[in-house]
Amino acid sequence: MHVRTRFAASLVTGVVVAGSLVGAAAGTAGAAAQSCYGSASDYTKASGTHLYPNYPTLFYLVTTANCADINIKTDTTRYVKVCFQPSSGGTVCQSDYKRAAEDNWTTIATDVKDNTHYQFYFRSDAKSTGQVAD
Repeated sequence: MHVRTRFAASLVTGVVVAGSLVGAAAGTAGAAAQSCYGSASDYTKASGTHLYPNYPTLFYLVTTANCADINIKTDTTRYVKVCFQPSSGGTVCQSDYKRAAEDNWTTIATDVKDNTHYQFYFRSDAKSTGQVAD
């Protein structure tokens, strides 16, 4: 009888500990997402161009240690891809656009190294505003 009681107690303890670990992992992931999105900055892409940042200030955004990915939150639904500037020069763009739904965070590029230079390339040349987290 004592063996069954001890086994049941061990089983309950194992479930509680496992639940705590899952909760802690979820909390850590939530904190990382909050840190990433919490460091987001506003953007405004002018009409008449597909790139952000764009002319006349043609420069690149630079990824930070805040996020492992490049994320965008657009004020209206847009199709977006990322163009990278490799250290060797030139520009390399993703082959496919991703649909960024209005007022939702969308990951456009994943597992991007810190200090990577990039631009967003929008399928439409209409004005676009929102936020960027990198």
